[in-house]
Amino acid sequence: MFSMLHPLDEITPLVCKSGGVFGSARVQYVADYTMRIVFLSAEPSIVMTYDTIQSLHTVWALRRVKPEEQNTVLKFSEQMGTPQHVATSSSLTAHLRSLSKGDSPVASPFQNYSSIHSQSRSVSSPSMQSRSPSISNMAALSRSHSPALGVHSFSGVQRFNFSSNTQSPRRHSIIHSPNSTSSDSFLITETEPIVPELCIDHLWTETITNMREKNSQASKVFITTDLCGQKFLCFLVESQLQLRCVKFQESNDKSQLIFGSVTNIQAKDAAPVEGIDTLLVLEGSGNLVLYSGVVRVGKVFIPGLPAPSLTMSNQMPRPSTPLDSVSTPSKPLNKHLGPLEESVLLSPVPELRDSSKLHDSTYVEDCTFQQLGTFIHSLRDPVHNRVTLELSNNTMVRITIPEIATSELVKRCLQGVKAILPKEIAVQMLVKWYNAYNAPGGPNYHSEWNLFVTCLMNMMGYNTERLAWTRNLDFEGSLSPVIAPKKARPSETGSDEDWEYLLSSDYHRNFESHPVAKALRLDPLEVSAPKDDFLQSLSLDSSTLLFTHIPAIFFVLHLIYEELKLNSLMGEGIRSLVVLLVQLARDLKLEAYIDYYYRDYPALVKSSRQTCIIDQVQTGFMHHPSFFSAEPPSIFQWLSSCLKGEGVQPYPYLPGICERSKLVVVSVALYILGDESAVSNEASHYLYKITSGFTLRDLESLPFGVALPIRDAIYYCREQPASDWPEAVCLLIGRQDLSKQACEGNLQKGKSVSMGINGFRGTGYWAEHSVQKLLHRIIEYPELEGTHKDRQLCQRTMALPVGRGMFTLFSYHPVPTEQLPIPKLNLTGRAPPRNTTVDLNSGNIDVPPNMACWASFHNGVAAGLKIAPASQIDSAWIVYNKPKIAELANEYAGFLMALGLNGHLTKLATLNIHDYLTKGHEMTSIGLLLGVSAAKLGTMDMAITRLLSIHIPALLPPTSTELDVPHNVQVAAVIGIGLVYQGTAHRHTAEVLLAEIGRPPGPEMEYCTDRESYSLASGLALGMVCLGHGSNLIGMSDLNVPEQLYQYMVGGHRRFQAGMHREKHKSPSYQIKEGDTINVDVTCPGATLALAMIYLKTNNRSIADWLQAPDTMYLLDFVKPEFLLLRTLARCLILWDDILPNSKWVNSNVPQIIRENSISLHATELPSSEDLSLETLAQAHVYIIAGACLSLGFRFAGSENLAAFNCLYKYATDFLKCLSAPTASITGHYNLETCLSVLLLSLAMVMAGSGNLKVLQLCRFMHKKTGGEMNYGFHLAHHMALGLLFLGGGRYSLSTSNSSIAALLCALYPHFPVHSTDNRYHLQALRHLYVLAAEPRLLTPVDVDSNTPCYALIEVTYKGTQWYAEATEELMAPTLLPELHLLKQIRVKGPRYWELLIDLSKGTNHLKSILSKGGILYVKLRAGQLSYKEDPMGWRSLLAQTVTHRNSEARAFKPEAISAFTSDPALFSFADYFCKPTVNMGQKQEILDLFSSILYECVTQENPEMLPTYIAIDQAVRRLERREMSETFELWQIKLVLEFFSSRSHQERMSRNPNRGLFMNSEFLPVMKCTIDNTLDQWLQAGGDVSLHSYLSGQPTDESQLSMLACFLIYHSVPTPGQLAAGGLEGSTNFSELLLKFKQLNMPVRALLRLAPLLLRNPQSMVL
Repeated sequence: MFSMLHPLDEITPLVCKSGGVFGSARVQYVADYTMRIVFLSAEPSIVMTYDTIQSLHTVWALRRVKPEEQNTVLKFSEQMGTPQHVATSSSLTAHLRSLSKGDSPVASPFQNYSSIHSQSRSVSSPSMQSRSPSISNMAALSRSHSPALGVHSFSGVQRFNFSSNTQSPRRHSIIHSPNSTSSDSFLITETEPIVPELCIDHLWTETITNMREKNSQASKVFITTDLCGQKFLCFLVESQLQLRCVKFQESNDKSQLIFGSVTNIQAKDAAPVEGIDTLLVLEGSGNLVLYSGVVRVGKVFIPGLPAPSLTMSNQMPRPSTPLDSVSTPSKPLNKHLGPLEESVLLSPVPELRDSSKLHDSTYVEDCTFQQLGTFIHSLRDPVHNRVTLELSNNTMVRITIPEIATSELVKRCLQGVKAILPKEIAVQMLVKWYNAYNAPGGPNYHSEWNLFVTCLMNMMGYNTERLAWTRNLDFEGSLSPVIAPKKARPSETGSDEDWEYLLSSDYHRNFESHPVAKALRLDPLEVSAPKDDFLQSLSLDSSTLLFTHIPAIFFVLHLIYEELKLNSLMGEGIRSLVVLLVQLARDLKLEAYIDYYYRDYPALVKSSRQTCIIDQVQTGFMHHPSFFSAEPPSIFQWLSSCLKGEGVQPYPYLPGICERSKLVVVSVALYILGDESAVSNEASHYLYKITSGFTLRDLESLPFGVALPIRDAIYYCREQPASDWPEAVCLLIGRQDLSKQACEGNLQKGKSVSMGINGFRGTGYWAEHSVQKLLHRIIEYPELEGTHKDRQLCQRTMALPVGRGMFTLFSYHPVPTEQLPIPKLNLTGRAPPRNTTVDLNSGNIDVPPNMACWASFHNGVAAGLKIAPASQIDSAWIVYNKPKIAELANEYAGFLMALGLNGHLTKLATLNIHDYLTKGHEMTSIGLLLGVSAAKLGTMDMAITRLLSIHIPALLPPTSTELDVPHNVQVAAVIGIGLVYQGTAHRHTAEVLLAEIGRPPGPEMEYCTDRESYSLASGLALGMVCLGHGSNLIGMSDLNVPEQLYQYMVGGHRRFQAGMHREKHKSPSYQIKEGDTINVDVTCPGATLALAMIYLKTNNRSIADWLQAPDTMYLLDFVKPEFLLLRTLARCLILWDDILPNSKWVNSNVPQIIRENSISLHATELPSSEDLSLETLAQAHVYIIAGACLSLGFRFAGSENLAAFNCLYKYATDFLKCLSAPTASITGHYNLETCLSVLLLSLAMVMAGSGNLKVLQLCRFMHKKTGGEMNYGFHLAHHMALGLLFLGGGRYSLSTSNSSIAALLCALYPHFPVHSTDNRYHLQALRHLYVLAAEPRLLTPVDVDSNTPCYALIEVTYKGTQWYAEATEELMAPTLLPELHLLKQIRVKGPRYWELLIDLSKGTNHLKSILSKGGILYVKLRAGQLSYKEDPMGWRSLLAQTVTHRNSEARAFKPEAISAFTSDPALFSFADYFCKPTVNMGQKQEILDLFSSILYECVTQENPEMLPTYIAIDQAVRRLERREMSETFELWQIKLVLEFFSSRSHQERMSRNPNRGLFMNSEFLPVMKCTIDNTLDQWLQAGGDVSLHSYLSGQPTDESQLSMLACFLIYHSVPTPGQLAAGGLEGSTNFSELLLKFKQLNMPVRALLRLAPLLLRNPQSMVL
């Protein structure tokens, strides 16, 4: 048996670990062809197999192999050769023949893949991973491209050959392998075993019975759960007509499954009904029976199907037992599936289990049911609680098995009862309930609860017929068989009794006490006492199922009652439940509970209700659970004690039932008590804990008093959240800006990332537009006649794409099904006067050959760089873009390089890379090599190293064949090595590159042309390899790297070439006579930059002094002025920390001799001098200044530093003036243009991405110049400057990390090509490496409500450095941020937006991920604020208006004005309907004012969620004033609110944070408290004290006073009479004694003052 973990993996053998029946457990391959898989399950992970010989089913656990088991199996197979099962090959082939004919016995879809079967399949599958050179992509290749490899793998499978070793020729013919005729030796030679991945553990096997039929394989296996959650594995053995159910459960440590006994159920077919934890069984007699686990529930009755006993003569009819008469209706669905086939012909094989016609009838009318002998043939397709019946006449019916309960209340109670009872009893109870509930013509939703109560009480032993309140419960519809229906009344006209019956019904009584009745002012009706003799006591029947469990059930129902109190939507359910609880409490004689219910629902709990006597003797048998408490657990009481800071008992918790109670208890405990795990009482920590179960919607349904502490914490946290809180917490505190940030994914694919953001930023729209125009320009009309002008304009056009690549960097997500559009280079122009079109490629103009090839390359790069790094593209798409026509090959080469730069080239398969390189197209090779290297930056990837080495002769062994690699490709490969090994200081690479800088020309013209660019590339590559290592180059001291580089820079005698390449350089070149000295013109630039990069930012003075410009005329003559630029640049990069952004520092780089004798940049006439060469001095001067300015650009790249900008801008304008001055000819126009281009680039680096207008003007001015010395290279530089200025459309900026500076040095090398094909000094392709230095730094605030970009004030805090102390700066976002490593934190500042802090001291990853996903930072407007766009100065804000003319009345707040504060439609409607005055208001005016002021309070304090709380408190207090409180629920809530605000923890929090916004209005609560106190005191004086006295002394009280009495007891926390009696308060004579005795009852003093007169029998009231 074999397994695969992924469709593309190879197949691996399965291992089994059998139980230790025969001694210890042993591990071996599964190699038994008698084993068939009949069932697989993922949860739990098991496999069921069937053994065809022994006819037994076995269950195995499936898991991954452990390493030690792998080793055992592999060792074992090596000793044994092959595991052998002695079975003759003939039997195998016979078996195989039977398989091939397809007449295997009908079984599960997992057909028996016996051993050989899988072998023959394995051959054709391309399996084994190839063992070819380890290029990472090879694995994927071998899967897809090499079917031949499958042959070799066969030996791996051969290892599991299960026949004896003699191979029969017949076997060979079965195996479709090309090698089938070869000798066995081939198959045995390669014996690398396949490592197994999965293992099966033996769990359970059927017991062996005497009579076992041969073919008893299970045809259907499923796992089912019974009503109490016990699991069964059921398998149907059709031949025996048996369903076997095995009970199994997890062991306590969850590590293994334990299987129990088997129960057999007679069945023809079966199907699980998962929705309600039951299974349907089709018995042999044709009855459908519902089972739960192995407990029979009842028959299923289907309207329209005749009963099976009539129509079908079965061989073995079962006498139906009385129990069977209870049958279950099921509702057939009318929406049947459409017919499968049109024909209604009987199919020739009637027993085939498929349908020829799907049944589409509705009910009984269908004639098919009337045909004699229609019976259910099988069950299929069970989903949730629906199942399809297949009938014998090939029709199908879909039926629904009804739910176990539909009302929320009944579901809760069933769940609770199920949790508390032993499982067997619970199942019986649930089965009885299910039968009662789903009797034919069952009840509807309303009477479900009544039916449940009756059913439950019957099972507890009550006679519900004799009990007054249950007798009157109405069931609409017939009752369960247990309850006899009422006697039918003979009278047609009706009688008075009917009216009385209605009046005495519970429904009427409930309605009279309902708040609605009070609100409607209905008069209570007089009810005559019932005539029946129900007042006598009833006794309980102790033999019933649940009698002994009454206390347990009572306690669970009480906990459910407490749980429902926490959901304000379940009010009706609580009222129903309390009646049942009171009855049980009364019968169990639990005085404390009765009193508790009375206080909660005074109107429902009347004192004169009927009790049932429970025998004292039998009370002893009752099962009192250990957690049963004599004092009723009350969630409100618990919270109240908690708020007052009294010691609290733990609150009882039942998993799955009291979930809400648990959350409330945990949350309040954390927040108020601040347990040890919550830091003191840090609100955020606490919120974090509760979000596991709370959402805002749950919070809305919590009663307002309970929700208050949570709301307070939310309000507290909303002000200053941390940016890294999880999404759930942010949603809870109402900061959608943060939660959206937390869950924000990538941008939508396929659309261009919006560049419109720039419309916001200072440059304005036109700047962006003009850049677009400049960089996508086609040739305008040349003003001059002739082709010369044309050619110049062409040069300019060809120089555009590099800049365009910068401008559109990473701005597009391609569609995977379309090619990337590459714009065409337009090189046609028009010639005046006739406006004829001139095409440069037409042939009548002499242009150099392949003039446009590099321009096309750059064009391809620019197109490729548009693709954002986050795009989803793959190898196939890259190949799909390959152009069909050869002219576009250069574009495609550039496209490949771009893909490398943005990281997508790693997805290109190795095979394709090889494909491109073998074509031998020079451009493609350059693009590919550079692209792959850039994608693998600094990884030292071996595969890529090999790829590059082939193109570099110096890295090949000396004896290797000389490959003819084009020079430019060698240059690209050398730079590639530098990129792949960047910063690694790899010794061998460094050694080779060092030698390559001074590579001499070979004897036969090799290495003679364009040597400069190769030497430069080697220098740059060497610099990258040792980037920033300075003097710590480990293990390279013998190479003398700095000395060798110095020699390359200043010249001298050539050293003897060491190493393996000395053979090549023995004979000198026949063309170039260099002698033994180093050719400095070739080696200097590379060496200088290598020194700069190795010692980058190290501030190494000694090396820097080598690079000092010479200060005597004699030495100056020896150095090319151009090299002075590089030396100055190198020196400044080494002395990184000395660079200062002012002209004084720039001039300090110029040696004294030049400073004194040089012409100033503004001079008009020339000074005369004999011994000094003015030309040399002037050129040296400009180049040194350009070098210093360029280093300034590097130092402040991307920083938008103002000082640096001003300094550079001053020099740029100086150079511009100098160009037009008469002295320009001395310095040379070419030199001045070069320096000007360098300065423009430096400016653009400093202002990268910012789109600065002054720089843009300079760039446009330079772009317009086409005559004179302007050539392709200068245009290239100007367009690069323009591109940098708008890098990535203004979304990107430059970084100053070491690797970025190295990339920029390659890209901005200050020697520009003369014409478009010039690569002599510097390979043009390297100009694109700037991508490696670009990083996204644009932060765009987006308003989370409107989802549009907006302005927001951002405060950036810089870390302190040696130049400046810690500083803050305010920026108006959208803006480019400074480099992140310089920052300490970023804050979105108020007052308009909610504050938001991103702390960078903890790490910058959070901010980096925001920036890389488009820089979108969600912000949320505060109430009453307008965005900066609508209200730039902040004068229109609403609070400003209201403060200026604040009226004496609260009515100054106009409801219309609310729209400025909130966008919540609910608040708008509230303002509309409740706050707008209408005509003749009367006394409603006062309420209107109140509502207006509450609304104003809520929206300005920004807690609109408190509006319902304010209104609820107000309404409750008014109801109390009118004495209409029929339930004390709301009073409890007000009490909790008052206790919260006076709690110590709240007071402390306020004192610690005095400027915190008010959470609730300070005036509102005292007024409400006062009103309640007054109302209750008035009641006390108006005769309430009498009823209070009778309550305390335990006598019955006047019914009319019950509600107010309960309110008084709750509000003043009066103890129960039982507690008072226990406290021994009788003999007290004065108040001080009372105080002492009440100390332990936790009763407040103000309540005691009111009770004292009654307790001291002192007639004078002490109400103050």
